[in-house]
Amino acid sequence: MSLVEIAEIYTDLLELDRHIPAEEYQAKDQINSLRAKYHQMLMDKMREEGIDFSDRFDATKRAFELIRKEKAHS
Repeated sequence: MSLVEIAEIYTDLLELDRHIPAEEYQAKDQINSLRAKYHQMLMDKMREEGIDFSDRFDATKRAFELIRKEKAHS
């Protein structure tokens, strides 16, 4: 999977989590598990491609920036 694909899935999961009501705890748990998995994949791929980030929050910020740039070019 490419960095852009991973970033897109990860950011979609973040957005989805924001829209799930707190009462839907099973759905939120499943989304959180997937989000954690893709966040790790994102950071691993960024390291592999030589993209520096200071912490997991910076990696998330860079994922959103990457998606914004991709959408601007398409």
